[in-house]
Amino acid sequence: MSRASSTLRAAILIISDTAHADSSTDRAGHILAETFNEGGDDQWVVAERKIVPDDIPQIQQSIRHWSDDEHFVNLVITTGGTGFAVKDETPEAVAPLLHRHAPGLVPVAGVRYKTLIITLPGTPKGARENLQAILKLLPHACMQAAGENSRRLHAGGVKKLEEEAGVADIDGRLVPISGHLMPMGRSDFTTPRHNHGHNHSHDHGQASHQIPKAHTDPKDHPISNDPEAGPSRRYRESPYPMISVEEATNIILEHTPSPWTIIVPVDGGLVGYVLAEDIIAQEAVPAYRASIVDGYAAVISKDGPSIKGVFQVVSVSHATPGDILPLKAGQVARITTGAPLPAGATSVVMVEDTILKGMTDEGNEEKDVEILTDQIKPGENIREIGSDIQAGEVILNKGEQVTAVGGELGLLASVGRLEVLVCQKPIIGVLSTGDEIIEHNRPGDLRLGEVRDCNRPTIMAAIQGWGFEVVDLGIAKDTPGALESTIRTAFRKVTVIITTGGVSMGELDLLKPTIERSLGGTIHFGRVAMKPGKPTTFATIPFKPTSGDRNSPDSTRLIFSLPGNPASAVVTLHLFVLPCLHKLAGIKPEGLPHLGVVLDEDVKCDGKRAEFMRAVVRGDDGGSLHAISTGGQRSSRIGSLRTANALLCLPVRDGKLLKGEKVDTLLMGKVLGRV
Repeated sequence: MSRASSTLRAAILIISDTAHADSSTDRAGHILAETFNEGGDDQWVVAERKIVPDDIPQIQQSIRHWSDDEHFVNLVITTGGTGFAVKDETPEAVAPLLHRHAPGLVPVAGVRYKTLIITLPGTPKGARENLQAILKLLPHACMQAAGENSRRLHAGGVKKLEEEAGVADIDGRLVPISGHLMPMGRSDFTTPRHNHGHNHSHDHGQASHQIPKAHTDPKDHPISNDPEAGPSRRYRESPYPMISVEEATNIILEHTPSPWTIIVPVDGGLVGYVLAEDIIAQEAVPAYRASIVDGYAAVISKDGPSIKGVFQVVSVSHATPGDILPLKAGQVARITTGAPLPAGATSVVMVEDTILKGMTDEGNEEKDVEILTDQIKPGENIREIGSDIQAGEVILNKGEQVTAVGGELGLLASVGRLEVLVCQKPIIGVLSTGDEIIEHNRPGDLRLGEVRDCNRPTIMAAIQGWGFEVVDLGIAKDTPGALESTIRTAFRKVTVIITTGGVSMGELDLLKPTIERSLGGTIHFGRVAMKPGKPTTFATIPFKPTSGDRNSPDSTRLIFSLPGNPASAVVTLHLFVLPCLHKLAGIKPEGLPHLGVVLDEDVKCDGKRAEFMRAVVRGDDGGSLHAISTGGQRSSRIGSLRTANALLCLPVRDGKLLKGEKVDTLLMGKVLGRV
């Protein structure tokens, strides 16, 4: 069957709750059908068009119906459900059905049996432009998927295939000979890029034809390895420029969104949150005049001498709610600490300054007491209304963090505050990658090449210790589809993903290509001049929040790809991830506290990269802080973090820092006392 004479069958699956409820609202399906008719060179027939809701079983059922039957269609085009909204589940529905994946094409694409399946955006413009970009190339791909003889398909060579597709190879890019077609990559269908110029074999003046003009900046193109190109085509050295630790930290903070706010109740769960508003006391503390001692409330004139002598005890005031009789001159009332003063009382005489003179007839209450001093002054031993907190006073400021010490929570409770506006704390997902990684608690011996996962539990414990919620994302295998699907699913639950492994130069290090080519993310840096942790990577991924507001702080997701070596992973976690989490949560200053410590031994420096040496910091009796290394600092040696509470920031220099010198230090844990 020649390409010119074959008719290919396509099916269009519209995925939309709205269109499923009212088919008249569907525009993308109509536009895709028109695109096949107008730009398909009479090679296509749209055999079926169907609308389903954003529901994984219904999506999968429709695709299986079209691909698994003996009367299969050559191509299934889905439109809709490819974003990051809660209901957008098309990639998750399609990916498990594919027998062969085509990474880099669109959110998800590949082959099931003999049917090519491609997922497109739900917007009419996006669906049309993406289909136009690949339409000329699809017949060849569909024929291959259907089992056409490869030799016959490729008879005449690449040039013949390009002529039939209406494209030409210009500088390694497929460019349309005519019409509105976006240039595509030779090895895969890459991100569409507009090219409105014409390409003719003869020369024209500029007045009759536009000069071809690129509409994208090369610096914005993916620079990660193409997983489909094979190991022989991968980079032999990293394409990412080496930057300093300071530059990396600044980039992270620049691209980390500002915190968004939520309202939370005032209880123990408030610990760790940062206030997003000034807290103003709505009532005074204390709300009444109260005694600060156990004793006797008395009436003392401010103009005359203090009283001394025997007085009748007319009432008792306990620190419990209730009515109290007014007090007159010559009377006293027994009172406990914290109890309200009777009306008319001016002072409280401590019980230590009195003696009991008489009991009631029943013998169960005091009747008379003698006051032994005449030095009592008006207002003595009394907490006046508002003496601790005045009504209308700002008791906590925006930006203050509620700590486990208890002071902030106590203040809020004391003024009757029920709930407060705070900065939302991020939720963090932790993912390990690599076919060689197994669960740390899997029973039995290791097989050759297997490595127990120590990074994931270590990182999760650190994040929980910082007061953040963490989600275990498990282990992703070294396949592009599996990694992409895991990340897409995770971003519905978490704001930040931390991965370990998969960021070096191996042919199966897929994280960077997945971020750039499959998720549409931006890698802001991929190498840092530091030891350990050089291949640390930071990226942002656009995200469609539930609100639909793409300008909201919730419209960006962050990925930290840390090295797979355990010590490197933990060091870079503290240096780069913690400042990001602090900014997201509104905590200032961001990152680990800096301090200067005295070296208790000589330490060797690196002449090329800044080094962060794991160390133990202790205090001495004189108030000085001293540091000693934890031993061997190899990046794979997790034991170098045992007992470590600090990172020594060793400068880039040849030679050593000598014992007794001071060095800048980042404190990871509490300072130890002397042994």
